[in-house]
Amino acid sequence: MTETQGSPAGDGRISRPFVPSISGFLDAKNIPASAVVRADGWVYVSGLPPADPDTGAYKTMTIDEQTRIVLERLKECLEVSGSSLDRVVKCTVYCSNAGYFQAINDIYAEYFAAHRPARTFVCTAGWFGPFDVEIDCVALV
Repeated sequence: MTETQGSPAGDGRISRPFVPSISGFLDAKNIPASAVVRADGWVYVSGLPPADPDTGAYKTMTIDEQTRIVLERLKECLEVSGSSLDRVVKCTVYCSNAGYFQAINDIYAEYFAAHRPARTFVCTAGWFGPFDVEIDCVALV
């Protein structure tokens, strides 16, 4: 399922591919965001938390487990959009605690072994969620 509308630049097309593990949850919770948007040869994946794809609930997990879930969702969003991890140009990693840097980096390196996109790693004060990591990205189709 894809929603398409006009765009002021390029070929004039923006699509919002349906991502089974995320899009339905966003719609059900009336969250005004898309999991992923495809526009003019680019894919923009929203920040993805480690939520259960069926319920949207957050379980208590290690930072390794959270990071792996987030990166699997990121991979899914890219593939649904006609892209892949090796087409990622830029990632932003948001984290609740600087002490998690190495653990997140170790899992992240499994997903971006040979291909290393530009990246920003941000530790945020006043973290808002019941989880510790969120990652977004920009990729080529």
